Amino acid sequence: MTTERDRLRERLDRATAHLDPPYAVVDLAAFDANAAALPARAGGKPLRVASKSVRVRELLRRVLSRPGWRGVMAFTLPEAIWLARSGVSDDVLVAYPTADRRALAELATDETLARAVTLMVDDTEQLDLVDAVRPPDRRPELRLCLDLDASWRPLGGRVHVGVRRSPVHSARAAGAFAAAVAARPGFRLVGLMSYEAQIAGLGDAPPGRAALATAIRLVQRGSYRELLARRGAAAAAVREHADLEFVNGGGTGSVAATSADPAVTEVTAGSGLYGPKLFDAYRAWRPTPAAFFACAVVRRPARGLATVLGGGWIASGQAGGTRLPVPWLPAGLRLLGAEGAGEVQTPLAGAAAAGLRVGDRVWFRHAKAGELCEHVNELHLVEEDRVVASVPTYRGEGHAFL
Repeated sequence: MTTERDRLRERLDRATAHLDPPYAVVDLAAFDANAAALPARAGGKPLRVASKSVRVRELLRRVLSRPGWRGVMAFTLPEAIWLARSGVSDDVLVAYPTADRRALAELATDETLARAVTLMVDDTEQLDLVDAVRPPDRRPELRLCLDLDASWRPLGGRVHVGVRRSPVHSARAAGAFAAAVAARPGFRLVGLMSYEAQIAGLGDAPPGRAALATAIRLVQRGSYRELLARRGAAAAAVREHADLEFVNGGGTGSVAATSADPAVTEVTAGSGLYGPKLFDAYRAWRPTPAAFFACAVVRRPARGLATVLGGGWIASGQAGGTRLPVPWLPAGLRLLGAEGAGEVQTPLAGAAAAGLRVGDRVWFRHAKAGELCEHVNELHLVEEDRVVASVPTYRGEGHAFL
């Protein structure tokens, strides 16, 4: 019986028969379905697209043209400037603090850019750096967003759950920082952000690990309750010193939960547009896989094995099996535990391996989203069984921002 995955493989193979692997594609029907499903989960609050998870200007524009999406969250200041100058968006929030003096100088000498780009801060030393690059009396006012640490610290802080981000954790500290910004010329605090990585970035249904799943869900419930109160208090404390335009939170993995927070005015999402492997471990919502990369079978080293050229497109984060790509099409393939996915070759086993021949394509899903684009110069956009466009990635446009 032909399955949905069989039909997907047939479509992708037909659409790209004229291409030589390795290459990457985005299935536009799945991409657009994900782009519609995410705002539907946001309870009417706008979504800010995370450019790090997309890394293709044409697809950023495609998302921003849809209802429910507004603004970009960039991952570096040079990228934010590039996106603003090229007209992708006039509302670009930089997700992380910057020490890029050249980019700061460019921002500080252009009033149009200064209105379009918002810097992320969590320490007054970052303000000192900006002032050293260009003092406040020689630049337009710069927009700032305070990064509120969203980690959970139960048992009086003896336990840390979440990632290590901002030093600003309490509502009191957030208010004090806002007061410090208000007292300094040349800056305007317009936003508050908190990324609850332990909720948005951690799947609560890891396959075959029921005990771990239960523990993750308990931690996420406790963390959510604590953050709900603290983020609201922090926003109130900051508003005593600043007119906030937005309070940003969340990610693809927590759109519904984060948007339910009364303090939050917008939610960030991006990875769910491509539907990478990591989201197979989420219960609340699983995006439709939309992004794939193809490698060619080049040898058959033993009976029941097939080897593709390349394939080792490993995701960032804690090293381990969750960061490996997964062979997706044809169904019934697996990586070898002793070799994993290699830079120059990846042997594959499983029921489908015996039927593969030299020259056949194997389709993989990356573990994460935008990092796929660091390996290719373009993404081929597929509708039905044809490539309708080939659009450059950041890499294809000559940019490697990190």
